[in-house]
Amino acid sequence: MKRRIRFRDLHGIVLLDKPLGLSSNEALQVVRKGIFRAEKGGHTGALDPLATGLLPLCFGEATKLAGMLLGSRKAYLAECKLGATTSTADLEGEVVLERPVPMLSDAAVEAALVNLRGRITQVPPAYSAIKRDGERLYVKARRGEAVEVPAREVDVYRLDMLSRSDDSLTLYVECGSGTYVRSLAVDLGENLGCGAHLTALRRLWVEPFREPAMVTVEQLQAAAERGDDALLALLLPVSAGLEGLPALRLDAEQTLAVSQGQQIPLDPSMSGQVAVFAEDGRLLVLGEAGGGKLHIVRGFNLPSTVQHRS
Repeated sequence: MKRRIRFRDLHGIVLLDKPLGLSSNEALQVVRKGIFRAEKGGHTGALDPLATGLLPLCFGEATKLAGMLLGSRKAYLAECKLGATTSTADLEGEVVLERPVPMLSDAAVEAALVNLRGRITQVPPAYSAIKRDGERLYVKARRGEAVEVPAREVDVYRLDMLSRSDDSLTLYVECGSGTYVRSLAVDLGENLGCGAHLTALRRLWVEPFREPAMVTVEQLQAAAERGDDALLALLLPVSAGLEGLPALRLDAEQTLAVSQGQQIPLDPSMSGQVAVFAEDGRLLVLGEAGGGKLHIVRGFNLPSTVQHRS
């Protein structure tokens, strides 16, 4: 008989170094069910099975921040092979077109990168997780259906060549939500006149985790074998997802008012989002300061035993 998992009420964030070969959801389930046994969990932006690197996993009340983290700025290390275009824009697909790679200089590559920076219009890959009529595009593409993907505007903050060989480039990419690095590789290949596809991708960071202390599945499993204290030491508090925001610590009266959904007065000079902490140090709400008042954006129901940001 299969042993039933006893899930638990757990809150926090794990900065997973997603391994090669697993989808983001598969990695989430391995960690959530098999290691932490958390009742509720989610990830903050899918990585393809062939991609590795930072995948923040949110458990319990931290899942309320998943959408915010999904829209955050991200950085990648990408490797592209020139001279071949594939059906999936990466090495998983079939080669659909091969062209000779011209003799390239650093200046030629830079010229091809220029119009891929800034606010650009991009066509996502047909093999992508974008939904159309309630179904992922990659599902339609795998059935052999013709998939038309509308172009959309995305932000590419940095796109730099780090190294190159005769038929490959290594790129550093900083981009906003919804940007497909596979599509950047395809567009770069077209700009160079020889085609290209992505051969490796590693996510380096996601705001606000600019210098993440990532942990592997193996490290989490080893910690779990040492005991719960060792495992939970690798779980960041929910408030870690709000690092970089101003912190507002309330007194007892303010804590009670905000807990009851009431607005409280603030210094009129305060504006923008703030992480609001109760008198006992618990993360209480994500708030918006403006007009001399605190407006509640998202409330958190955390027990007082949960670790907090100091």
